[in-house]
Amino acid sequence: MDTLWRLDAAQLVQGYRSGAFTPLQALDACLARSAAWQPHLNAMVLVDADSARAAAGASGARWAAGTPLGPLDGVPVSLKDNLHAQGWPTSWGSRLLQGFIAQRDELPVARLRAGGAVLFGKTNLPEFAMQGSTANRVFGTTRNPWNTALTPGGSSGGAVAAVAAGCGPLALGTDGGGSTRRPASHTGLVGFKPSAGLVPRGDGLPEIFLDHEVAGAIGRTVRDVQAMAMVLASPHGLPQATVRPSRILFVPRFGGQPVDAAIAAQVRAAAGRFEALGHQVEEAASFDLADAVNALWPTLSNTGLAWLLERADAHPEFGLPPGGAIDTSQCTEAAQANLRDGAAAPASRLFELLQAVHTLKLALAVLFGRHDFILTPATAALPWPVEQGHPPSIDGQSVGPRGHAVFTAFANAAGLPAIALPSGFVQGLPTGFQLVGPPAADAAVLALAAQYEQAHPWAGTWPQLPTAPPAP
Repeated sequence: MDTLWRLDAAQLVQGYRSGAFTPLQALDACLARSAAWQPHLNAMVLVDADSARAAAGASGARWAAGTPLGPLDGVPVSLKDNLHAQGWPTSWGSRLLQGFIAQRDELPVARLRAGGAVLFGKTNLPEFAMQGSTANRVFGTTRNPWNTALTPGGSSGGAVAAVAAGCGPLALGTDGGGSTRRPASHTGLVGFKPSAGLVPRGDGLPEIFLDHEVAGAIGRTVRDVQAMAMVLASPHGLPQATVRPSRILFVPRFGGQPVDAAIAAQVRAAAGRFEALGHQVEEAASFDLADAVNALWPTLSNTGLAWLLERADAHPEFGLPPGGAIDTSQCTEAAQANLRDGAAAPASRLFELLQAVHTLKLALAVLFGRHDFILTPATAALPWPVEQGHPPSIDGQSVGPRGHAVFTAFANAAGLPAIALPSGFVQGLPTGFQLVGPPAADAAVLALAAQYEQAHPWAGTWPQLPTAPPAP
């Protein structure tokens, strides 16, 4: 039973159904694995073993009676620490929220709980979920299980580190510009960003990304991510989709943005594999549709943060009296810089972003008249040292803070479904590619991803537990 942590959610459910083991035994294996990896990764910010064991016991009783609640009943799931779970603290990676305890579940969390998922803890993230690496002043730095000197990315860095290390088969994250997909590609996982509106939010933190930030699944297999998407999209779920020969636009780079040469080769190989599966793959000679949105995307969250902190006393998470002000010196330097930029941004810059999003949607509508899916790298860079907020250069070219993140935000801006899949190893590190579909084509994106995964499975590959924790 000590190796049950190796099983994906579907395999766990099969074992529960057959009586080979119980949800409590599976949970205990995951809790032990979490305890073994935590000194090396700092992925978990909260583990509530008592409530998780109670939930696992209740799940076991349902399986014994033949009355499971759904495809995740009894499956251990972690939550990113910007999602409210009743009775648990939500830190958002910020000292400004210390002491806050959620009084109710955010809607996606409530749907997981109603579906019988065993919620066992919360995972680390950068402050306000606004950075591409994972570190904050409350819980410190999260590391990549494939190389603990490197970052797992962000903002769902704790989530991917935990799943990649076997601390649980699934994690619920959020994605406001690539925060499930890029970290998934850095750790050899599947990261899914649903279409806007598929997974409603509610009873959660103030939304500084508005509805461009969505709750999505992180797992080791597409079928597990599909199962979570079904639960999160309840009561209607997802329609059935079959894979047919499709027209895939392969976009190896965005504009003149650099891409690590080895990653580019991996994604090109993936394009060839789709051709071998019977799909028509056309390579884009150039692609600049996302350039304007990429240049302006930080404006959304920066101005959202400025709006939030100016009105912090209106939000119970900050615990302020009416008229009370927050102490921004408690924030990380990165968050303070974002706040300054947001406070100084003129209204015309925010409108410029909205206009760029509108233009992007119009262009994508034309594109999806000719193509069914878009294939890109999931990230432009391999994981970088944890001491750095972002890689300073890619393929020999200097880049800014979002140089590694150029491929993902356009899907958030346009509300498109997108998924990251593993493509192989580069320099001993996993990396991945991204599939993007037209609006509301979530089921089709997942079906195509499942076909690829069946032909090129990955989930049995694991990082090695280090012999000693990294130096502080």
